[in-house]
Amino acid sequence: MGNLNLAKKRLAVLTIVALSFMLLFAARLVQVQVINAGDYKIRAVDEMQDTRSIPAKRGDITDINGVTFARSVAAINIVVDQTQISDPARVAIFAAPILKMPISEVQQLITGKLRYNMVLPNAEPAIWRALIEAMASHNAALEPSEINQRIIGFFAERGYIRDYPSGSLLASLIGFVRNDGVGATGLESSMNSQISGTSGRYSYAAAAGAEIPGSQSEIISAQKGTSIRLTIDRDVQWVASKAISDAVRKSHALSGTVIVMDPKTGQILAHATAPTFDPNNTKTVSLNLMRNYSVQEVYEPGSTGKVMTLAAALEEKKITPTTVFTVPYSLKRSDATFHDHERHPTQQLTATGILAVSSNTGTIKIGELMSNDTLHGYLSKFGMGAKTGSGLPGESAGILHPVKSWSGTSAPTIAFGQGYSLTAMQATSVFATIANNGIRVSPTVIAGTSDASGNFTASQSRTTEKVISPETSAQLRLMMESVVSASGTAPSAAIPGYRVAGKTGTAMRYNSDCRCYSGYTASFIGFAPADKPAYVISVTIQNPQGMHYGGSLGGPVFKEVMSFVLQSRHVSPTNTTVQPVALTQAALTKSSRFVSKASG
Repeated sequence: MGNLNLAKKRLAVLTIVALSFMLLFAARLVQVQVINAGDYKIRAVDEMQDTRSIPAKRGDITDINGVTFARSVAAINIVVDQTQISDPARVAIFAAPILKMPISEVQQLITGKLRYNMVLPNAEPAIWRALIEAMASHNAALEPSEINQRIIGFFAERGYIRDYPSGSLLASLIGFVRNDGVGATGLESSMNSQISGTSGRYSYAAAAGAEIPGSQSEIISAQKGTSIRLTIDRDVQWVASKAISDAVRKSHALSGTVIVMDPKTGQILAHATAPTFDPNNTKTVSLNLMRNYSVQEVYEPGSTGKVMTLAAALEEKKITPTTVFTVPYSLKRSDATFHDHERHPTQQLTATGILAVSSNTGTIKIGELMSNDTLHGYLSKFGMGAKTGSGLPGESAGILHPVKSWSGTSAPTIAFGQGYSLTAMQATSVFATIANNGIRVSPTVIAGTSDASGNFTASQSRTTEKVISPETSAQLRLMMESVVSASGTAPSAAIPGYRVAGKTGTAMRYNSDCRCYSGYTASFIGFAPADKPAYVISVTIQNPQGMHYGGSLGGPVFKEVMSFVLQSRHVSPTNTTVQPVALTQAALTKSSRFVSKASG
């Protein structure tokens, strides 16, 4: 009986040991065949065959509705095994005309000891067919004794070429891809690691250093890159692009931008620049033309910056919309004399009137009701001197000097929008903040991304910051409606049936070459409907020739683009009426409104 129990125990132990070995073997099998299968497969084929990379297809870039702006289409790369080229000079003379390349360039590319060298990336299929047919015909005509004169060593590999179906429509934002498949500018560059995907690998049998046709076997599949869905609406983009291109051409300007933004979400519906370029053909395009003017070009805002001065004064309870100021044509401060853009007798204007006629001297007086630190603080809260958070490559933070470095003329100059610089994106964000009840939302052009399987992931909500109160925002919006009235500086921006608010800007341009002011920046930024803003549009035109006022140049562009946006997005007029704020002391007295008289 004891021996029987002992035998059973031994059998149990052996069974456990056997099971343990089986489990270890199974685990190892899973590791080899599943977990590390790719690694082992590569090691195996590396020992028996040659391997090459399979390029990954870049992800698409589309508009908010899925319309493609950038895509990858199949192409052929013609490569060479230099060790098979016995007479590079003779082969270059033969191949160059077919490849449509200089003989010297082909000879350089096929000479050497490299087993793999790129000769012509992204070749048209017809070129490759012509080359192999010519080689076959040449080799077939040789006598057996002329075997050394055979032309071999060229072969094709699968690749992709980047295609931009909309051409120049969104070139400054999207950018383009270099011949080696790497993003060069724009989103193609800044999001290259996501868009580019992961290369695969294939093996092939070789004879005399050349691939044997039909021997190719995929080891690891290439993974397509992440696709990017933009917030851009192609139709709005088209209207904005045409409008700013026409304006730049007619005014003989250096450049121009139009940005359309949803102030509540920060999403950019249109991002148009002029001049621009065709990303399908960048060989002769200058680096300057490839810049994204909206975030890379800084300029002094001029009178559009006055809205921040008035917003600060309203928030600090230093003024009301009807506070009256004595406004002279010129005003001396420190060692400089400031003046308005048109000569006029001394006027009695309300704060709203100062904004409506864009008085520099009046705005200086409003700014002087606050300390330099207070004014600087509000400019900082509006985003001056800091990037917007748009994530666009090359974005500038602009320039806002600290108060300690201000001179005696800095405060008055800054009050009316000179002495600091910003980008068009920052300027748009300022007005979006006012339109959004004082909440600044960081702008974005990315709606979300889709992986290789098409699974969409929406972008995270944008960062927000309270800058001014809803009450101050509402007051300022009402005051800004006067700018597009018949008495304001931009009646050309008015849209029949809609309440529109905005501000013109005509700033002197700083020229870094001569370290002087030369030319102008004309701008208009506004939103509609004014009492319930749905969209903000900024128009910026750099260095126009002749007429250079922001109301005359930017107002009509704003009207054209905003009219289309409101109609295409089915934004109805609010059907509200408002009593305009008095612009002068006389009008204020006539309407029997309360007057808060400012000193001076």
